[in-house]
Amino acid sequence: MQKFHLLAACLSAGLLAACGSAPPSGSKTETIAQASRQGSARGGEVVLYAMSLIDTGYRFGGKNPEAGLDCSGMVSYIYRQSAGVVVQGSAADIARQSRVVAPADIVPGDLVFFNTLNRPFSHVGIYIGDRRFIHAPSSKGKVRIERLDHPYFASRFEAVHRLID
Repeated sequence: MQKFHLLAACLSAGLLAACGSAPPSGSKTETIAQASRQGSARGGEVVLYAMSLIDTGYRFGGKNPEAGLDCSGMVSYIYRQSAGVVVQGSAADIARQSRVVAPADIVPGDLVFFNTLNRPFSHVGIYIGDRRFIHAPSSKGKVRIERLDHPYFASRFEAVHRLID
């Protein structure tokens, strides 16, 4: 329980210390920058659980932290463990199992999808607030936090989806 409180404190401090650079003008992430909703308690649990997996190693097809995680395996594992929601398959499969949300309505715990392999919905992460998301990228090989307004992700951003209310 003490680890949970420490994690919550770290998350709060990180959100308060986040940099405030503006997203590229006219982008979908600009709408996200204007979103100010807090989200649900379940979404908060998803975010806290996701934060506990930072620095977990990447593994293609990985579905648990011990073996390593890929992006869809990370999302599936976090939602199952923190919210009891079963979602399976690739990032594109997860997109089909979730519902579309307007970028202006994004809340912590929502899913953010990207086209990183020249095909739609090829990468997924979990939105944690303040235009940031957590994901399991193959580059640099560890679960980490990124900004939606980073040029690489802003140019590849596709959609926001939701699995829980």
